[in-house]
Amino acid sequence: MAHPSQLGFQDAASPVMEELLHFHDHALMIVFLISTLVLYIIIAMVSTKLTNMYILDSQEIEIVWTILPAIILILIALPSLRILYLMDEINNPHLTVKAIGHQWYWSYEYTDYKEIAFDSYMVPTQDLAPGQFRLLEVDHRMVVPTEAPVRVLVTAEDVLHSWAVPALGVKMDAVPGRLNQTAFIASRPGVFYGQCSEICGANHSFMPIVVEAVPLKYFQDWSTLMLEDA
Repeated sequence: MAHPSQLGFQDAASPVMEELLHFHDHALMIVFLISTLVLYIIIAMVSTKLTNMYILDSQEIEIVWTILPAIILILIALPSLRILYLMDEINNPHLTVKAIGHQWYWSYEYTDYKEIAFDSYMVPTQDLAPGQFRLLEVDHRMVVPTEAPVRVLVTAEDVLHSWAVPALGVKMDAVPGRLNQTAFIASRPGVFYGQCSEICGANHSFMPIVVEAVPLKYFQDWSTLMLEDA
């Protein structure tokens, strides 16, 4: 998860998030090179007293600075479109979870199991156990298996919400009366935190999301326990 004074992204926990981080570094390097070139030209134009007739009026330079930006835009657009289509791909999910946004908590329904459904409320500060994070911990986590495609159906009961977990590269709006879907693969075990990312009222800051990714064996044990408690 994020830590104080962090400048970069959280460590990726899904293949899509890894692709997003690579694209971010790719685009940032292009921006850095362009900024360096522009800064050099500005300094050179301001500091030098010499003039060059071939720079003041040159068809070749105009062709270069017209074609070069187009090439740079293509180098940015093609990887971006590839990741955009990757994020929309949902092929044979092994598990489907329905996330419903309320004011101000989330509820989860495991649609592959008839009786696994629960509400997920933020743990108040005074009830936190040692090692738990303030405003981020919940009483019931969304548990998913690692290395398995998980489809999340996102909707809302009252107002607009947004189900977002940065480490998994997932962010999907929850709209009342509409069922949106997204998918992710947790590439390693861990606990991944998120928050509602759409201003939804007075307690918008107090409806966190916690996804716990565990190996398949432990997920089966957890689902069996939940079915027995139902």
